[in-house]
Amino acid sequence: MVERLRSCGYAQRVGVVAALTLAAIIFALVLPPIPQPPEYHRFADQRTWLGIPNFLNVVSNLPLALAGALGLWLLARREVAAAWRGFFLGVLLTGIGSAWYHWAPDNARLVWDRLPMTLCFMSLLAALIGERIGARAGRLSWLPLVALGMLSVLYWHVTESSGSGDLRPYGLVQFLTLLLVPVLVALFPGRSRRDDRDILVALALYVLALLCDTLLDARILALGGIVGGHALKHLLVAVAVLQLLVMLRRRQGSLQSLVFR
Repeated sequence: MVERLRSCGYAQRVGVVAALTLAAIIFALVLPPIPQPPEYHRFADQRTWLGIPNFLNVVSNLPLALAGALGLWLLARREVAAAWRGFFLGVLLTGIGSAWYHWAPDNARLVWDRLPMTLCFMSLLAALIGERIGARAGRLSWLPLVALGMLSVLYWHVTESSGSGDLRPYGLVQFLTLLLVPVLVALFPGRSRRDDRDILVALALYVLALLCDTLLDARILALGGIVGGHALKHLLVAVAVLQLLVMLRRRQGSLQSLVFR
């Protein structure tokens, strides 16, 4: 099935990506505004340890921040796409911002969690566009995508502060990444099937992390009283980031495909 999709013309495959993007934008526009649920900040695990409130939700961000820092360090002297550096910088900042947010969860602190997350989403998308659709497309799309991602958070914050919160643009940023990453993998061949697998495994880990957070937070905590679903989400995302880092490091001998500065 994948080979059949990839056998279509290049313009047709790009057209599919463009059509899906447009459809997602239209879908988001026709939805009514989506405010931040009041209960969003009430996570299942609110235990204080060592004087740190919401201890596990705070400290579980350490592996995430370390994964981002490790990515920046290991790729520092390599000719990689700016978007990949942006991705790992976003991971590092997300770990810091999320820890700050979970110390005393509220909408004001949540901004500093979500802003770097959009840097991760949009940088990853631009990196894969550059590798699979074309280096120029990746280079030209990166900064506009990052700007749009950050604007989606600022839009939510401004509307939330005025009493008419709207999460649609921010939700679109996440949804587009979840939608387009597997589409890009399916339609455009990467350097190897192993690369395809690594990207899809990382994406699956992220989806599992979202499920642990949104649907299973309290249930996971109730299983043994050790960790809640939200802290587990942070750990799973860190593993997903390391999966992508392993993929990039495996290419040490020929990283030319990552260059689109």
